[in-house]
Amino acid sequence: MSQRPEDDAWLVRPATIKLLWRVLWAVLALTLAAHFVITVKGHFGIEIWYGFGAAFGFLCCLLMVLVAKVLGFLLKRNENYYQGDQDDV
Repeated sequence: MSQRPEDDAWLVRPATIKLLWRVLWAVLALTLAAHFVITVKGHFGIEIWYGFGAAFGFLCCLLMVLVAKVLGFLLKRNENYYQGDQDDV
């Protein structure tokens, strides 16, 4: 029995995913285009570079994901960690 695409949750439908990617790219383009219209006054000289905010935000997000992956690796437990010794039960 095959499932129709209309029965899927709206976030996993291929049409919705395509729409979300298009919206993402449009927001990114508008953000970069706004740099031409809005005067950037930063505390440091690097902040006036074209696209610095987008690049900095992306790199910070990437760094947070990598730190979370490392923390997950360091803090993970065995899947039977909370069961303890079940031999005497």
